[in-house]
Order: sequence, then C-alpha cells, then structure tokens
Amino acid sequence: MVTSMTDAANTNEPRPYHHGDLSRALVEAARRLLEQDGPSALSLRAVAREAGVSPAAPYHHFKDKGELLDAVAHEGWEMLNVRMTEARARETTLGDKLTALGVSYVQFAREHPALYRVMYDCSREKATLPEHLHEADDSAYCQVRDVITEVGGGPMNELDIELATTAAWCAAHGLAEMVAFKQFDPMKEQLGGDEAFLRGVFTHLGIFGHMNARALT
Repeated sequence: MVTSMTDAANTNEPRPYHHGDLSRALVEAARRLLEQDGPSALSLRAVAREAGVSPAAPYHHFKDKGELLDAVAHEGWEMLNVRMTEARARETTLGDKLTALGVSYVQFAREHPALYRVMYDCSREKATLPEHLHEADDSAYCQVRDVITEVGGGPMNELDIELATTAAWCAAHGLAEMVAFKQFDPMKEQLGGDEAFLRGVFTHLGIFGHMNARALT
C-alpha cells in the first residue's frame, strides 16, 4: 500500500485523545515511558506525546515534572498495595502471610525497577512516606504492621509495633536491592528458584523467624 503525503503527515500529529480522565492517562503514559526508557526520558512534552495530547495539556494537571513524578509514585504505591493484598490473601497462617508480604514486595521491586526507584526518590526528602501509605487500611505499610501485630500474640506498645514494622520493611527493601547479586545463584539453584530463595531468606531473618515461631506455637 502506498502512503500518501497527507497520511504521512498525520502520523506526526498527536494521537487523538479518547480517555475520560486526562490526569490518569498522563500518569499511565509517564509510567510507560519510565519503565521503557528510564527517568531521563521523562518530560512533560514526552508524556504528552505518549498520551496523544497537545504539549500544553499536562500543565493543566501538573505544574512541572516533579509533580507528575509524585503522581506516578502514588500510582506505584497503589500497585504495590494490590500486589501485597493478593499475596497475603493466598496464605492461611500468620507466619506465611508475613513472609508472603515480603516476597511480593521484592518481586514487585524487581519487576518494576524504574517505578520502584521513583517511589522512593519522591519520598526521600519528605518528612514521611506518602501520607496514604500510613493511613489507608490496605496500604503496603499497614498490611505489614497489622500482620506483625496479630503475630505478636500479646500486648505490644505502639513504638514496638512501629519498630518491628520498620525492621521488616527495611529487610524487604534491602533484599530487593541485593537479590540479583550473582553470589546468591548457588543458593537459588539449591532451593529451587528465586521465590524459594526469597522465602528462605525471610523465614530466617530475626523478625520473621521469631514471629513465625510464635505463630506456629
């Protein structure tokens, strides 16, 4: 088929916008660019082009790239929440639920490395992680905290709960950073793969091992 000059010109024009929610469409376009090409490729102009809208359209919702990245990070936290909720629901014992939360966290980080990095880059200079992370009952943080509270099996003061949750969170974050190290390949092979390795690590960590032991007694 021969392409006319008019058709060729049309391919360079912004794609028609068919979405009902421009803000969400821009966030989804930004996430696609982020995961395909990394943070350096992200700009409001590039996001507009990816979403098929005019270069000025993003400025009706985001004042700059930083504000757009905040929205992308929020989307990432929501995705992580869903992932951890599903993992938790598949287990029956409290110890297994806690391990499943850690495993799903690391798997998410490995599957969405650029998004995962933005989630923390947008939080590092703030007084707290995203506000909804601590307030929403189904947030990733609250899920870990709630299971730890249940597994504790006895009265725990608020500081102890927060410290235990922070310990578990930091363990998962550290493993997400290191799980691809080649030095772990022999253990992964011996255990039967990446997921088995992750489960093995979490069940042997002090916080998880102690909690699991209490949950099984």
